[in-house]
Amino acid sequence: MSLSEQFNAAAEKVKSLTKRPSDDEFLELYALFKQASVGDNDTAKPGLLDLKGKAKWEAWNKQKGKSSEAAQQEYVTFVEGLVAKYA
Repeated sequence: MSLSEQFNAAAEKVKSLTKRPSDDEFLELYALFKQASVGDNDTAKPGLLDLKGKAKWEAWNKQKGKSSEAAQQEYVTFVEGLVAKYA
């Protein structure tokens, strides 16, 4: 199975978790997914009052410079850990 196929399978596995991961785990998942699928964050930083948007933006921005392949691999590994913990 190619890395891209593993990444897509992991994205589907996340949807079947029976328990909710922590907010920090969700942010890590979001950031790795965005870095893998979009690349570096070049969007404007959300305003001060958009706390959720700001947290997501900052999590994604921490992944800056990481290749799509590296982010996909980290995402797959991270999802495997979440499935073991929350499935």
